[in-house]
Amino acid sequence: MSIDELILRFEQSPYLKDWDNSVLLITLASFLAWGIWRLAYRYLFNLTEKTRIHWDDLLLHSLKTPISTLIWCWPGTISLGLLLDDHFQTKFNWLQNSKKLMLIAIFVWILLRLVGEVERHLLVQRVHDETTVQAVSKVVRLLFIMTGLLSIMQAFGLSLKGLLTFGGVGGLVVGLAAKDLLSNFFGGLMIYFDRPFKVGDWIRSPDRQIEGTVERIGWRMTIIRTFDKRPLYVPNSVFSNIVVENPSRMLNRRIHETIGLRYQDADKMERVINDVRDMLQNHPDIDAEQTLIVNFNSFGASSLDFFIYTFTKTINWIRFHEVKQDVLLKVMAIVRQHGADVAFPTRTLMIDPGRQSPQPDQVLRGSVAETR
Repeated sequence: MSIDELILRFEQSPYLKDWDNSVLLITLASFLAWGIWRLAYRYLFNLTEKTRIHWDDLLLHSLKTPISTLIWCWPGTISLGLLLDDHFQTKFNWLQNSKKLMLIAIFVWILLRLVGEVERHLLVQRVHDETTVQAVSKVVRLLFIMTGLLSIMQAFGLSLKGLLTFGGVGGLVVGLAAKDLLSNFFGGLMIYFDRPFKVGDWIRSPDRQIEGTVERIGWRMTIIRTFDKRPLYVPNSVFSNIVVENPSRMLNRRIHETIGLRYQDADKMERVINDVRDMLQNHPDIDAEQTLIVNFNSFGASSLDFFIYTFTKTINWIRFHEVKQDVLLKVMAIVRQHGADVAFPTRTLMIDPGRQSPQPDQVLRGSVAETR
């Protein structure tokens, strides 16, 4: 078969009798449009890479997949309608509604992808608070989804006025039936707006057995990882009724220790205290601008006690203990430099020399008498 005969048969094909409704031409046009979009995307991508603004990159990336999907699905819907009309000899009106639904879905999809790209960009930059960024992104996503659902309902002929009126009455019923769920939802909003803690903070509550690192703040519950690596799922409504302490936001960590000297070192107490105070004021890891106290405090049962009250510059738990260890070792060295020593529990037995001691045979007879 020659090429001329192939062209003649192709021209006589029933699909090309009405070329504007031809499935074949629609498919070829879709492929051509997709190729043009790919070339345009590559050109725009190279163009946006040269700019210093990141927002054009985020917008272009959010358009990539939805536009490609629209290029193939929209002509596919038209082709499906032509095939169904040809086989069943009837009009399918639902295809028109499906096109409207597709446009709304693609538009909402683009917006959701754009919100996700912006959220990831802000989290990577670490300029804004992580919890605030996540909260705003969730609210914006919810707003776009609700707008898309209302647009779909209106496209199908539903009255928004009646829907909103029904929603007011239905919302009251749903609110009474799901008050715990709503309380957790609004508790999550209060956490986002008041920001008593954020993801990564170490929190604890003196009212409940809650202590650990915040892993995730959801709409219904907050996930806290305890220090023994167990997950703790706390409903958000709980945080509106308890006291929450956030040690991660402390400015300093406190060293408060009591040290006792022996009573025979009483004449060296003042010099030891002065040297310890000078050491703390010149220590590179001690915040001398905060309260710093080193004073003789009390007469103990077996020691003369003085106390140290100061604050470290670091708030890191591990580093704090390293600084505290260094301070205590230096205090011990200062005590020994002055010939003194740290006291330990002792007891002194006083014997009256004027009292006659019992003779050994009297003690022996008394012991025998007691045994009898």
